[in-house]
Amino acid sequence: MKIKTLKILFIVMLIGIVTLACGGSVSTANFKSAYLATDEAGKNQTTVFSQDQPFYAIVDLKNAPDDTTVKAVWTAVAVQDTAANTKIDEYTITTGDALIPFSLTNDSLWPTGKYKVDLYLNDTLKQTLEFEVQ
Repeated sequence: MKIKTLKILFIVMLIGIVTLACGGSVSTANFKSAYLATDEAGKNQTTVFSQDQPFYAIVDLKNAPDDTTVKAVWTAVAVQDTAANTKIDEYTITTGDALIPFSLTNDSLWPTGKYKVDLYLNDTLKQTLEFEVQ
């Protein structure tokens, strides 16, 4: 009985050492929600914007250590007078639990068409939000 317990303990310790040696880490950080809105507070959720509106992607980050990174990559998927899948911009923030409003503005009118924003958690794509400008 004692030898079996020692074997199990040894295996658990070995797994822990291998995980640490490989740089592995376990994070419980997650997106409680992510959505598009016409305002920074996220009160007016939408997937359709007018040509003169800024775009807001709101991410509600939960269970996140202070060194968690969240990135938004904005792309023009199928947009008037623009090459398909053109990256517009990207923003990265390092934070803990927070309601994060990513925004994208334009000094002129947005071309009509289909857009998306890819949302990454610690460099892993977690969610894509698709939207249109009409």
